[in-house]
Amino acid sequence: MLGFMRIRVWDVEHGACVMLQHVTPTGLGQELGGRLAMIDSGSSADFRPSTYIRGLNRNRLDYLFITNADQDHMSDLKGLEDAGIEVTTLIRNPSYTGDEMRRIKLVSGPLTNDAAWYVRACGDYTGGISEPFDQHMGGITYKAFCNSYTQFQDTNNLSLAVFITFAGFTMLFPGDLEKPGWRALLRRQDFIDQLKWVDVLMASHHGRESGFCPEVFNYMKPQAIVISDKAMKHATQEMVPDYRRVTTDAGIPVITSGRRRHVLTTRRDGWIQFDVHENSMFYTTTEYAG
Repeated sequence: MLGFMRIRVWDVEHGACVMLQHVTPTGLGQELGGRLAMIDSGSSADFRPSTYIRGLNRNRLDYLFITNADQDHMSDLKGLEDAGIEVTTLIRNPSYTGDEMRRIKLVSGPLTNDAAWYVRACGDYTGGISEPFDQHMGGITYKAFCNSYTQFQDTNNLSLAVFITFAGFTMLFPGDLEKPGWRALLRRQDFIDQLKWVDVLMASHHGRESGFCPEVFNYMKPQAIVISDKAMKHATQEMVPDYRRVTTDAGIPVITSGRRRHVLTTRRDGWIQFDVHENSMFYTTTEYAG
């Protein structure tokens, strides 16, 4: 279809929030955004997805992916509800029930309002999807993989790994998968087959060492890595050289700075945006010059 895919990784510090749309130029120097999808609902003191969406004069979020059921990935779920934003479709790891997730979360203490929203949603969003993502996002498609509740009972290794594809470009969002979770998925040939198409990887577990699985890069050679993090938190910065070594030599050009980059971080770059056009051509811009 005419138009392009826009992926924006928001700066929510040590959290995760990504929005994607199919965007159509109007020919008048303006852009028309299609249905809105969001991967995780993290927030910070300076940014809340609910506020941003209402600022777009929208009261509906068409597709919500939750890759990881921890607070930093869903700290504005209740905020969406409070802002009157309807979540039409929830896409998550389907192997656990709401009650099972409640038991997992209670191990760490009482549920937050956001966790309570998610637990309820696991029971509420059980019917068929009336407008499937692949048929209503202007040519953007997804594939998702996850380990089962019978294999793991921790939220990180139950993360949903989401491959988003448009016009031959693929970006992988693996939530907070740790090494055991990655290795379990690597037993699946269909998962391995998807890895070879990845152009950009959002680093698992905010770039921590626990989310870096060397075996994955036997099958994947991304052009760039994106890390959603904050200053000197959980040793995320220490892994930048490791991630640099597993990217292609060329990296990607960033319009904002005029430089080629291999690892981008929200800590350094602010929000990070990919506009993907036909034939896998994509343009990268960042909030700061970097």
